[in-house]
Amino acid sequence: MGMPTLLDIAKRNASDLAAELIDEAAKYAPEVRLGAARTIRGRSYRQLVRKSLPSFAFRNANEGSAISKSEWENRLVETFVFNPQWECDKAVADSSEDGPDAYIADEADGIMQAALQHLGKVFYYGTNATFGDAKAFPALVQCHNADMVVDAGGTTDNVATSVWAVAWGDRLTRWVWGENGSLDLSDVETVRLTDASSNPYTGYRQTMTAYAGLQLGHSKCVGRIKKLTTDSGKGLTDALIFSLLAKFPVAIVPDMLLMTMRSLEQLRASRTATSPTGSPAPYPEYIQGLKQIPIVVTESIVNTETLAL
Repeated sequence: MGMPTLLDIAKRNASDLAAELIDEAAKYAPEVRLGAARTIRGRSYRQLVRKSLPSFAFRNANEGSAISKSEWENRLVETFVFNPQWECDKAVADSSEDGPDAYIADEADGIMQAALQHLGKVFYYGTNATFGDAKAFPALVQCHNADMVVDAGGTTDNVATSVWAVAWGDRLTRWVWGENGSLDLSDVETVRLTDASSNPYTGYRQTMTAYAGLQLGHSKCVGRIKKLTTDSGKGLTDALIFSLLAKFPVAIVPDMLLMTMRSLEQLRASRTATSPTGSPAPYPEYIQGLKQIPIVVTESIVNTETLAL
Protein backbone atom coordinates (compact mmCIF):
# COMPACT_ATOMS: atom_id res chain seq x y z
CA MET A 1 0.00 0.00 0.00
CA GLY A 2 2.99 2.30 0.46
CA MET A 3 1.49 4.16 3.44
CA PRO A 4 3.22 4.82 6.79
CA THR A 5 2.52 2.28 9.53
CA LEU A 6 3.06 2.19 13.28
CA LEU A 7 6.53 0.73 12.75
CA ASP A 8 7.50 3.61 10.46
CA ILE A 9 6.36 6.06 13.15
CA ALA A 10 8.23 4.15 15.85
CA LYS A 11 11.45 4.16 13.83
CA ARG A 12 11.16 7.92 13.45
CA ASN A 13 10.00 8.90 16.93
CA ALA A 14 10.77 6.16 19.43
CA SER A 15 13.96 4.73 20.88
CA ASP A 16 15.76 1.98 18.98
CA LEU A 17 14.63 -0.49 21.64
CA ALA A 18 10.97 0.51 21.33
CA ALA A 19 11.12 0.28 17.53
CA GLU A 20 12.77 -3.13 17.73
CA LEU A 21 10.15 -4.41 20.18
CA ILE A 22 7.29 -3.07 18.04
CA ASP A 23 8.78 -4.68 14.94
CA GLU A 24 8.78 -8.08 16.62
CA ALA A 25 5.55 -7.81 18.60
CA ALA A 26 3.48 -6.44 15.70
CA LYS A 27 3.62 -9.86 14.05
CA TYR A 28 0.94 -10.90 16.54
CA ALA A 29 -1.43 -8.06 15.56
CA PRO A 30 -1.65 -7.78 11.74
CA GLU A 31 -4.29 -5.04 11.88
CA VAL A 32 -1.76 -2.91 13.75
CA ARG A 33 1.30 -3.97 11.76
CA LEU A 34 -0.24 -3.56 8.30
CA GLY A 35 -2.62 -0.68 8.91
CA ALA A 36 -1.98 2.85 7.66
CA ALA A 37 -1.10 5.33 10.41
CA ARG A 38 -0.64 9.06 10.92
CA THR A 39 0.51 11.35 13.71
CA ILE A 40 -1.17 14.50 14.98
CA ARG A 41 0.29 17.38 16.98
CA GLY A 42 -2.18 17.12 19.85
CA ARG A 43 -4.57 14.42 20.95
CA SER A 44 -7.61 15.10 18.74
CA TYR A 45 -8.69 16.77 15.52
CA ARG A 46 -11.80 17.44 13.50
CA GLN A 47 -12.27 15.71 10.17
CA LEU A 48 -14.86 16.38 7.49
CA VAL A 49 -16.21 13.07 6.19
CA ARG A 50 -18.06 13.23 2.86
CA LYS A 51 -21.30 11.25 3.06
CA SER A 52 -22.55 11.99 -0.46
CA LEU A 53 -21.53 13.87 -3.62
CA PRO A 54 -23.53 16.70 -5.19
CA SER A 55 -25.93 15.77 -7.98
CA PHE A 56 -26.24 17.59 -11.31
CA ALA A 57 -28.16 17.29 -14.55
CA PHE A 58 -28.19 18.82 -18.02
CA ARG A 59 -30.57 21.74 -18.66
CA ASN A 60 -32.41 23.30 -21.56
CA ALA A 61 -31.62 26.75 -22.90
CA ASN A 62 -33.08 29.55 -20.76
CA GLU A 63 -33.51 27.21 -17.79
CA GLY A 64 -31.59 27.27 -14.55
CA SER A 65 -29.80 24.42 -12.79
CA ALA A 66 -30.57 23.31 -9.27
CA ILE A 67 -27.85 24.08 -6.75
CA SER A 68 -26.37 21.00 -5.17
CA LYS A 69 -23.57 20.30 -2.70
CA SER A 70 -21.84 17.47 -0.95
CA GLU A 71 -23.23 16.15 2.31
CA TRP A 72 -20.60 16.26 5.04
CA GLU A 73 -20.26 15.04 8.61
CA ASN A 74 -17.87 16.75 11.01
CA ARG A 75 -16.30 14.00 13.10
CA LEU A 76 -14.10 14.36 16.13
CA VAL A 77 -11.16 11.94 16.01
CA GLU A 78 -9.63 11.47 19.45
CA THR A 79 -6.66 9.58 20.81
CA PHE A 80 -6.68 7.98 24.24
CA VAL A 81 -3.94 7.32 26.77
CA PHE A 82 -2.47 3.84 26.42
CA ASN A 83 -0.09 3.13 29.28
CA PRO A 84 0.88 -0.56 29.70
CA GLN A 85 3.55 -1.31 32.31
CA TRP A 86 5.22 -4.19 34.09
CA GLU A 87 6.78 -4.72 37.50
CA CYS A 88 8.78 -7.55 39.01
CA ASP A 89 10.62 -8.44 42.18
CA LYS A 90 14.23 -7.25 41.85
CA ALA A 91 15.46 -10.31 43.72
CA VAL A 92 13.71 -12.61 41.26
CA ALA A 93 15.14 -10.82 38.22
CA ASP A 94 18.63 -10.61 39.68
CA SER A 95 18.68 -14.34 40.43
CA SER A 96 17.54 -15.31 36.94
CA GLU A 97 19.75 -17.97 35.36
CA ASP A 98 20.57 -15.67 32.43
CA GLY A 99 20.91 -12.55 34.56
CA PRO A 100 18.63 -9.56 35.19
CA ASP A 101 19.13 -8.00 31.74
CA ALA A 102 17.75 -11.09 29.98
CA TYR A 103 14.84 -11.25 32.42
CA ILE A 104 14.06 -7.57 31.85
CA ALA A 105 14.32 -7.99 28.06
CA ASP A 106 11.78 -10.82 28.20
CA GLU A 107 9.42 -8.66 30.25
CA ALA A 108 9.78 -5.76 27.78
CA ASP A 109 9.03 -8.09 24.88
CA GLY A 110 6.00 -9.43 26.73
CA ILE A 111 4.58 -6.00 27.48
CA MET A 112 4.87 -4.98 23.84
CA GLN A 113 3.26 -8.17 22.54
CA ALA A 114 0.37 -7.86 24.99
CA ALA A 115 -0.02 -4.14 24.24
CA LEU A 116 -0.26 -4.58 20.47
CA GLN A 117 -2.59 -7.56 20.79
CA HIS A 118 -4.85 -5.44 22.98
CA LEU A 119 -4.77 -2.66 20.38
CA GLY A 120 -5.68 -5.27 17.76
CA LYS A 121 -8.83 -6.24 19.66
CA VAL A 122 -9.76 -2.62 20.25
CA PHE A 123 -9.42 -1.97 16.49
CA TYR A 124 -12.53 -4.12 15.98
CA TYR A 125 -14.46 -3.91 19.24
CA GLY A 126 -13.58 -0.40 20.42
CA THR A 127 -15.43 0.58 23.58
CA ASN A 128 -17.34 -2.70 23.88
CA ALA A 129 -16.57 -3.73 27.45
CA THR A 130 -16.77 -7.49 26.76
CA PHE A 131 -14.52 -7.79 23.73
CA GLY A 132 -12.73 -4.42 23.60
CA ASP A 133 -11.95 -1.79 26.23
CA ALA A 134 -14.56 0.56 27.69
CA LYS A 135 -11.95 3.33 28.07
CA ALA A 136 -10.57 3.05 24.55
CA PHE A 137 -11.63 4.78 21.33
CA PRO A 138 -14.74 3.98 19.25
CA ALA A 139 -13.72 1.57 16.51
CA LEU A 140 -15.15 -0.63 13.75
CA VAL A 141 -18.07 -2.14 15.68
CA GLN A 142 -19.23 1.31 16.81
CA CYS A 143 -18.44 3.28 13.65
CA HIS A 144 -19.18 1.12 10.60
CA ASN A 145 -22.25 1.97 8.52
CA ALA A 146 -25.25 -0.33 8.68
CA ASP A 147 -25.48 -0.40 4.88
CA MET A 148 -21.98 -1.94 4.72
CA VAL A 149 -23.03 -5.15 6.49
CA VAL A 150 -23.84 -8.63 5.18
CA ASP A 151 -25.74 -10.84 7.63
CA ALA A 152 -24.65 -14.50 7.43
CA GLY A 153 -27.75 -15.51 9.37
CA GLY A 154 -26.24 -17.52 12.22
CA THR A 155 -28.67 -18.19 15.07
CA THR A 156 -26.53 -19.56 17.93
CA ASP A 157 -25.44 -16.92 20.39
CA ASN A 158 -21.88 -16.56 21.73
CA VAL A 159 -20.30 -18.57 18.89
CA ALA A 160 -20.50 -15.84 16.24
CA THR A 161 -17.65 -14.04 14.53
CA SER A 162 -17.17 -11.37 11.88
CA VAL A 163 -15.11 -10.82 8.76
CA TRP A 164 -14.01 -7.25 8.07
CA ALA A 165 -13.06 -5.73 4.73
CA VAL A 166 -10.87 -2.66 5.27
CA ALA A 167 -9.67 0.01 2.86
CA TRP A 168 -6.66 1.86 4.29
CA GLY A 169 -5.69 5.40 3.29
CA ASP A 170 -5.44 9.10 4.08
CA ARG A 171 -9.17 9.70 3.81
CA LEU A 172 -10.16 6.12 4.59
CA THR A 173 -9.18 3.93 7.56
CA ARG A 174 -6.11 4.97 9.54
CA TRP A 175 -4.55 4.54 12.95
CA VAL A 176 -4.00 7.90 14.64
CA TRP A 177 -1.14 8.50 17.10
CA GLY A 178 -1.32 11.64 19.20
CA GLU A 179 1.38 13.93 20.61
CA ASN A 180 3.36 13.74 17.34
CA GLY A 181 3.41 9.96 17.46
CA SER A 182 5.10 9.76 20.84
CA LEU A 183 5.79 6.11 21.74
CA ASP A 184 7.73 6.37 24.97
CA LEU A 185 9.27 3.28 26.52
CA SER A 186 10.76 4.29 29.84
CA ASP A 187 14.07 3.21 31.25
CA VAL A 188 13.85 0.36 33.74
CA GLU A 189 13.52 1.89 37.21
CA THR A 190 14.28 0.45 40.61
CA VAL A 191 11.18 1.22 42.69
CA ARG A 192 9.42 0.41 45.94
CA LEU A 193 6.64 -2.14 45.45
CA THR A 194 4.15 -3.57 47.92
CA ASP A 195 2.54 -6.99 48.22
CA ALA A 196 -1.13 -7.80 48.85
CA SER A 197 -0.63 -7.02 52.54
CA SER A 198 1.01 -3.64 51.77
CA ASN A 199 4.45 -4.92 52.82
CA PRO A 200 7.23 -3.22 50.83
CA TYR A 201 9.91 -4.81 48.66
CA THR A 202 12.25 -3.60 45.93
CA GLY A 203 11.36 -4.15 42.30
CA TYR A 204 11.89 -3.13 38.72
CA ARG A 205 9.32 -1.20 36.68
CA GLN A 206 9.03 -0.16 33.02
CA THR A 207 6.19 1.68 31.31
CA MET A 208 5.11 2.49 27.78
CA THR A 209 3.03 5.57 26.96
CA ALA A 210 1.23 6.25 23.69
CA TYR A 211 -1.89 8.08 22.51
CA ALA A 212 -3.89 5.86 20.18
CA GLY A 213 -7.02 6.46 18.10
CA LEU A 214 -8.70 5.42 14.88
CA GLN A 215 -9.97 7.38 11.87
CA LEU A 216 -12.73 6.16 9.57
CA GLY A 217 -12.57 8.88 6.95
CA HIS A 218 -15.29 7.65 4.61
CA SER A 219 -18.70 6.13 5.20
CA LYS A 220 -17.77 3.17 2.98
CA CYS A 221 -14.17 2.42 3.92
CA VAL A 222 -14.99 -0.69 6.02
CA GLY A 223 -17.52 -3.48 5.61
CA ARG A 224 -18.55 -6.42 7.76
CA ILE A 225 -19.95 -9.92 7.44
CA LYS A 226 -21.62 -10.65 10.80
CA LYS A 227 -23.28 -13.63 12.49
CA LEU A 228 -20.87 -16.19 11.07
CA THR A 229 -21.41 -19.18 13.36
CA THR A 230 -20.97 -22.94 13.57
CA ASP A 231 -24.62 -23.46 12.57
CA SER A 232 -25.02 -25.56 9.43
CA GLY A 233 -24.75 -23.37 6.34
CA LYS A 234 -23.94 -20.21 8.33
CA GLY A 235 -20.18 -20.18 7.88
CA LEU A 236 -18.05 -18.07 5.56
CA THR A 237 -18.43 -18.60 1.81
CA ASP A 238 -17.27 -16.88 -1.36
CA ALA A 239 -20.87 -15.77 -1.97
CA LEU A 240 -20.94 -13.85 1.31
CA ILE A 241 -17.58 -12.23 0.57
CA PHE A 242 -18.65 -11.07 -2.89
CA SER A 243 -21.90 -9.75 -1.45
CA LEU A 244 -19.79 -7.65 0.91
CA LEU A 245 -17.40 -6.46 -1.79
CA ALA A 246 -20.38 -5.38 -3.91
CA LYS A 247 -21.26 -2.82 -1.22
CA PHE A 248 -18.04 -0.86 -1.77
CA PRO A 249 -17.90 1.93 -4.36
CA VAL A 250 -15.80 1.16 -7.42
CA ALA A 251 -13.25 3.78 -6.32
CA ILE A 252 -12.81 2.18 -2.87
CA VAL A 253 -11.54 -1.38 -3.05
CA PRO A 254 -10.66 -3.05 0.28
CA ASP A 255 -6.97 -3.68 0.89
CA MET A 256 -7.55 -6.79 2.98
CA LEU A 257 -10.09 -9.18 4.45
CA LEU A 258 -9.48 -9.83 8.15
CA MET A 259 -10.86 -13.00 9.72
CA THR A 260 -10.30 -15.76 12.24
CA MET A 261 -8.76 -19.12 11.44
CA ARG A 262 -12.20 -20.69 11.88
CA SER A 263 -13.64 -18.44 9.17
CA LEU A 264 -10.75 -19.28 6.85
CA GLU A 265 -11.36 -22.99 7.36
CA GLN A 266 -15.09 -22.52 6.68
CA LEU A 267 -14.23 -20.71 3.46
CA ARG A 268 -11.81 -23.45 2.42
CA ALA A 269 -14.30 -26.20 3.23
CA SER A 270 -17.01 -24.46 1.19
CA ARG A 271 -14.91 -24.76 -1.95
CA THR A 272 -14.85 -27.78 -4.24
CA ALA A 273 -11.47 -29.39 -4.83
CA THR A 274 -10.61 -29.37 -8.52
CA SER A 275 -7.18 -30.97 -8.55
CA PRO A 276 -6.71 -34.09 -10.74
CA THR A 277 -5.99 -36.17 -7.62
CA GLY A 278 -9.07 -34.92 -5.78
CA SER A 279 -7.00 -33.56 -2.91
CA PRO A 280 -8.75 -31.13 -0.53
CA ALA A 281 -8.99 -27.49 -1.51
CA PRO A 282 -6.05 -25.49 -0.07
CA TYR A 283 -6.40 -22.53 2.26
CA PRO A 284 -7.21 -19.49 0.11
CA GLU A 285 -4.72 -16.64 0.34
CA TYR A 286 -6.72 -13.92 -1.40
CA ILE A 287 -10.02 -13.10 -3.05
CA GLN A 288 -9.88 -12.09 -6.69
CA GLY A 289 -12.22 -9.11 -6.93
CA LEU A 290 -11.46 -5.91 -8.81
CA LYS A 291 -7.96 -6.63 -7.53
CA GLN A 292 -6.36 -9.39 -5.47
CA ILE A 293 -7.50 -8.79 -1.91
CA PRO A 294 -5.30 -10.60 0.62
CA ILE A 295 -6.89 -12.70 3.35
CA VAL A 296 -5.31 -11.86 6.70
CA VAL A 297 -5.88 -14.21 9.64
CA THR A 298 -5.94 -12.58 13.06
CA GLU A 299 -6.51 -13.64 16.66
CA SER A 300 -7.85 -10.18 17.50
CA ILE A 301 -11.30 -11.12 16.16
CA VAL A 302 -13.06 -13.56 18.48
CA ASN A 303 -15.27 -16.56 17.75
CA THR A 304 -17.50 -15.81 20.74
CA GLU A 305 -19.36 -12.71 19.57
CA THR A 306 -22.97 -12.28 20.56
CA LEU A 307 -25.59 -12.10 17.82
CA ALA A 308 -26.53 -8.62 19.03
CA LEU A 309 -23.03 -7.21 18.52
